[in-house]
Amino acid sequence: MEFFAFLLFALLFVLLLSGYPVAFVLMGSSLLFAWIGILLGYFDPTFLQAIPNRLFGIMSNEILLAVPLFIFMGITLQKSRIAEELLDTMGLLFAHLRGGLGFSVIIVGMLMAASTGIVGATVVTMGLISLPAMLKRNYTPEVASGTICASGTLGQLIPPSIVLILLGDVISNAYQFTQLKQGKFDVDTISVGDLFLGALVPGMILVGFYLLYILLLTFIRPNDVPAIPKEERQQMLQNKKLSLQVLDALFPPLLLILSVLGSILLGFATPTEAASVGCVGAMVIALFKQRLSWSIMRGIVQTTASISTQIFFILIGASFFSLVFRGYQGDLALESLLLALPGDIFLALLLVMLLIFVLGFFLDFIEITVIIIPVVAPVFLALGVDPLWLGIMIALNLQTSFLTPPFGFSLFYLRGVAPPSVTTGAIYRGVIPFIIIQLLVLAIIWIWPDLATFLPRLVYG
Repeated sequence: MEFFAFLLFALLFVLLLSGYPVAFVLMGSSLLFAWIGILLGYFDPTFLQAIPNRLFGIMSNEILLAVPLFIFMGITLQKSRIAEELLDTMGLLFAHLRGGLGFSVIIVGMLMAASTGIVGATVVTMGLISLPAMLKRNYTPEVASGTICASGTLGQLIPPSIVLILLGDVISNAYQFTQLKQGKFDVDTISVGDLFLGALVPGMILVGFYLLYILLLTFIRPNDVPAIPKEERQQMLQNKKLSLQVLDALFPPLLLILSVLGSILLGFATPTEAASVGCVGAMVIALFKQRLSWSIMRGIVQTTASISTQIFFILIGASFFSLVFRGYQGDLALESLLLALPGDIFLALLLVMLLIFVLGFFLDFIEITVIIIPVVAPVFLALGVDPLWLGIMIALNLQTSFLTPPFGFSLFYLRGVAPPSVTTGAIYRGVIPFIIIQLLVLAIIWIWPDLATFLPRLVYG
């Protein structure tokens, strides 16, 4: 039976690489193996009777309702050009400094991550706006592309990340399942708010290291990150005082971020309630700046519906897979395999993190979150691994894989909008220092797990 479970996993991986729609691959391959198992007497068909309850649970899950709402908020900020205005203004604020454009891209990447949570949209937006500006000011293609790719992936970690919302749901279910399996019926829970709060310190550490790298370049390779000439800065002001221009561009999205994240982290609202407030706030900002028309609104709704449908369809497909995988006792076989490894839990955890890192080259974070994490998380949680720390480590790991050549998704996003003068090799070389930074932060959180757990425990107990 265990052989069929791992054979199903291998077939699934091959079909996913073929480019066929993920949801259909998950459902089709799972039902095929269930049918074969029933014919051979290896699979109990009563497992399939749980599918309707699984589907109802997904569609009625209040936590997952935050996903389309946060997507709507991010798409609204993108299509109403609020993000574009923020990039231009922050670039002007730091323009007099060497590396100023690099600093501004990282800071705006952090702010956009905290307001959109969508990596692809952030990388593409900054690639279209900031990359030509950085190249025009004689930034090397490597520094410009590496900074944009790395800053764009901050949306994987910094709340309200879609990754953290999905991880929060998956790890919460795995944690409760593990406790019930151990005979503990008064179960502890972990929420999306816990993950949001836990991700803040690692996220800020990552941003700090990014800024430190650009600062280091200003000393060792100053010609790679020049300042903007004074005459050009005066032209960029557009007859407005710099302080007013910064206030006009920065204050509305910053207020939106503080209201949304603050209400979640302080316990005033659930992520879903806060996301609905964020949707309204994004529309109010766009209306106030007179950048929201019916045609733009229609595009926002269509894009949100398209992305949300894809995510939920994948979640439904993953339910089919997990039921069939457990029906073949694949979860028990995997647990036995990991526990049989030498070196206690350290080696097993290291191998799983390496697997997630490698799969991140080929699969989207949604696929990894709903396929891999439900299978491996219960094993580690049963051995006493902190679920909050595990979630943050996985999010950091997925973010690193988004940057890593040759298949990192952020590299493809930027390649699609970069001019021909920026070669693929330059993009690959540019992200290498940021990959090293990512791995360094991963090591820091591994060695000092309290950096990811002390803030939620301080706030929520």
